[in-house]
Amino acid sequence: MKLKSRSSLGQLSDMDIRLLRVFKSVVDCGGMAAAELELNIGTSTVSRHIKDLETRLGLTLCRRGRAGFSLTTEGEQIYSETLRLLAGTDAFRASVDEIHRRMGGQLNIAVFDKTASNPQAHLGQAIALFSELAPEVNLHLYVAPLNAIERGVIDGQFQVGVIPGHRSSDSLVYEELFTETMFLYCGAQHALFKNEPTEMGWDEMRSYPFAGLGYHSPNMEITQQVRLTRQATGYDQESIATLILSGKFLGFLPDHYAEGFVRSGQMRAVKPELFRYSCSFFSILRRSPQPSRVTRAFQDCLLKAHGQGA
Repeated sequence: MKLKSRSSLGQLSDMDIRLLRVFKSVVDCGGMAAAELELNIGTSTVSRHIKDLETRLGLTLCRRGRAGFSLTTEGEQIYSETLRLLAGTDAFRASVDEIHRRMGGQLNIAVFDKTASNPQAHLGQAIALFSELAPEVNLHLYVAPLNAIERGVIDGQFQVGVIPGHRSSDSLVYEELFTETMFLYCGAQHALFKNEPTEMGWDEMRSYPFAGLGYHSPNMEITQQVRLTRQATGYDQESIATLILSGKFLGFLPDHYAEGFVRSGQMRAVKPELFRYSCSFFSILRRSPQPSRVTRAFQDCLLKAHGQGA
């Protein structure tokens, strides 16, 4: 639904940019009350800023009430444009810092799900190196699905991404960092938990319901190769783990993430010498425009932390 008054938006002002940043925070946090802590302003002030933005644009951006917070169709479009605009302003700020040969501003990094527990992943070490090198840079670290990280780096929402390799894009530059081992797990209530047949191959495995990731990934590729039928779909590793713990589905998980469930007797790997695969993780940067000095510095720290830098 559109507001009755016509938009008076002309040239963007600093206040417009501020209102758009408030709007982005509200959407990212899932509501005005949730954004209060993020923005460090009261809910009533957040609500007033959103109302001012709606008046400025001549659009109703969101619905709020007993049913909860949700975006209108126009709000979803404005949110997408806001991400593009703010990525552009951040890129401009980074360019100015580049001209002054200083490293400041904000760096947005996105990593794939459940990398922190991988002993081969040294992202914390890379962040420590970078923080010493560029203490004035404000780091923002996100965890996101693989496809969202790729799209975000290409669009400029993220400057650096860390993802499992599964396909190549001409728009991105890839550097290998570390590897991960995936085993096929079953929950304690599953038929295979205590009674695993001695002779079992992929043909026999196809008769059991399988839970897999719902987007293009090494998980999806391997399950298509061995022709497992996905009867439940998850969109991150925790959702796959939850489906496995139900005892109704088999699913692949990183061995380092599943270790805690295995120790507590909640799941176990099924014939790990056979039902397994490995995947490599890569850092990704946008190929064009050329990454900023800050982005290149963080990339160097990533490579150094993983034994590949100078």
